[in-house]
Amino acid sequence: MVPPPSSHPVHGIRQESCSLNENPSNFINRELSWIEFNRHVLTEAMDKSHPLLERVKFLSIFANNLDEFFMIRVSGLQRQVAKGVREAPPDGMTPSKQLDAIHSVLSEMLQQQSDVWHNDLVPALSENGIQIVPVNKLDDFCRESLRAYFIREIFPVLTPLAFDKTHPFPFISNLSLNLAILLHDPTTMEEYFARVKVPTTLFPRIIKVPEKPGYTGPEKMVFIEECVASNLDILFPGLAVSAVYPFRVTRDADLEIEEDEASDLLTAIEEGMEMRRIGSPVRIEVDRSMPARICSMIGRKLGIAPDMFYRVSSPLGMVDLMEFLRLDRPDLKDEPFTPSMPPALEPGGDYFSAIRKGDILLFHPYDSFTPVIHFLSQAAEDPDVLAIKITLYRAGANSPVVNALLKARENGKSVTALIELKARFDEENNIGWARALERAGAHVVYGILGLKVHAKICMVIRKEKSGIVRYVHLGTGNYNATSSRVYTDFGVFTARDVIGEDATDLFNSLTGCSRFLDYRALLVAPGGIRSGILSRIDRETEHHRVHGNGRIIFKMNALVDRDCITALYRASQAGVEVIIQVRGICCLRPGLKGISENIRVTSIVGRFLEHARIYYFHNGGDPEVFLGSADLMPRNLDRRVEVLFPVEDRTLKAAITDLILPVHLSDNTKARVLGPDGRYQRVGKKAGEPACNAQEWCLSHRGVWQYGKKE
Repeated sequence: MVPPPSSHPVHGIRQESCSLNENPSNFINRELSWIEFNRHVLTEAMDKSHPLLERVKFLSIFANNLDEFFMIRVSGLQRQVAKGVREAPPDGMTPSKQLDAIHSVLSEMLQQQSDVWHNDLVPALSENGIQIVPVNKLDDFCRESLRAYFIREIFPVLTPLAFDKTHPFPFISNLSLNLAILLHDPTTMEEYFARVKVPTTLFPRIIKVPEKPGYTGPEKMVFIEECVASNLDILFPGLAVSAVYPFRVTRDADLEIEEDEASDLLTAIEEGMEMRRIGSPVRIEVDRSMPARICSMIGRKLGIAPDMFYRVSSPLGMVDLMEFLRLDRPDLKDEPFTPSMPPALEPGGDYFSAIRKGDILLFHPYDSFTPVIHFLSQAAEDPDVLAIKITLYRAGANSPVVNALLKARENGKSVTALIELKARFDEENNIGWARALERAGAHVVYGILGLKVHAKICMVIRKEKSGIVRYVHLGTGNYNATSSRVYTDFGVFTARDVIGEDATDLFNSLTGCSRFLDYRALLVAPGGIRSGILSRIDRETEHHRVHGNGRIIFKMNALVDRDCITALYRASQAGVEVIIQVRGICCLRPGLKGISENIRVTSIVGRFLEHARIYYFHNGGDPEVFLGSADLMPRNLDRRVEVLFPVEDRTLKAAITDLILPVHLSDNTKARVLGPDGRYQRVGKKAGEPACNAQEWCLSHRGVWQYGKKE
């Protein structure tokens, strides 16, 4: 169970709320905090307790995270600098100071990334029969076989683009891998410059080298850019290649849609997606060997300042290292597992009867996501089901959830789907599903003006002998069968009347013009979540002043909101024990004398992406637990529709407070603890203490949490 609250001395409140809120030293910078989270991902690539290809995966995730960080966060800071914005966030750093700090911190991390790849992972791959070989180190047969592959497959799609007085500097698309090529005429020694775009979207980034028949040695791999670079004589006959330098441009990809001016939001989003490809440059990665004069020339043509350049050791674009997981080497990957299935929700069973008997908890990926799909599929076929309503934020490319909704329409059910077209980097999938559902006759709503709908809720309305019954599924994660296998998330099925009534009011508010605020059980943003959380933090503070047993535990993805942080500081000053487990950004600074001495912040980065949100209040011995879609960030609380829902069933609540929370708070293997300086350190195992890896514990004990019945 959750350990009893610690006995803390009650610190006198040394600062008024106003000064707590306004003192920059009380807050950690949002962007630098995110970089610290990504540092955790990088260190997982160094962790030899992971299978080898899983370590390569973490290096790919680190690179992918950085790409998105530059496309969205850094681009936003650069726009602020360009517009002369001087307003600083709670930590006091101006946009220009943040950019300087980001560049400084990342320079060291990128060197570390390169060292991990070249000095650790590449040798380890070679020891396991996967050799990354430079083309010039291949034997004659392999080199000629690779050249034949290049001529046959790659050469026809390449387009060399020269740059001189008659050829304008070519456009460099977002995240494309390019070769900057210096050429000269052997007779006149006149120098030329050309660019070749490496076709990484058409071919694998990592090419298996053809071998002689009967070869049984290690697999040899080359990067496609090396294959192209070694055969440039075919592309530039009559010229000699002087040097080749890979480079990669990242562009601003943050869509800015003026919703109130868009006559058709769907069309506006589609046009915005195209703008991502040609947005303003925000970063250029170049090979360390690229001369300053070439960097300067590219910088001038792209309008990139020197501090936007990042010199790294090839390979550039390490996000493509994820391709190594396609290798048939189960010995170098995580052991697969079969998610558990709650007994009440076995395939072919009567889900509606099971949910009427009691609320049911799912904890993904340890519990299967299949019951959610079966729930919708059963609703689609059940003659007594009248309607299905659902919010979809990231449904994925091949969605069994949407397919179930389409089947429901075929069977004459009323289907309402609120599809958030502005779900970043999932717009294309969502547009496709919106059009498919519209063609099927579903009521499709694209969102709400000025807000993103991030809530995870589905309601099935069924006509039964007793009357209309509403079956509701609420979750912390997306209705996405693919991400449910790698994200840790909660889902709850319930037929409680109060939840059904709130769900009805919420959907009516989303599809109509109303802004219903007076929910009975749910906390709904904008408006309801911040006030609900703040009032409960204050209540816990008052409980502690009276009884001395105040305790708050939050588990979430990000903690940024200044009002919530300040309220937690006040609770800490009053002596309330505050435990926060945050996967990513944390702007709260723990361990400040007289302010946050009673606050402990940890973070877990492991095999699965920690995505669940839990808000626990000791509440004088009558614990209150909320789950939901919202992190404590201004965007979630003010600019999104979010839902937190109470866990009312005592057995389910005990599963969270007595099993799931304690094991995550006890992790001493993957957990890191945040210091007042904004840096994390491994929690580490104390002498005589057993090792605890929360995710591994949940894997080995999946299904042990019980599924309760209504009181």
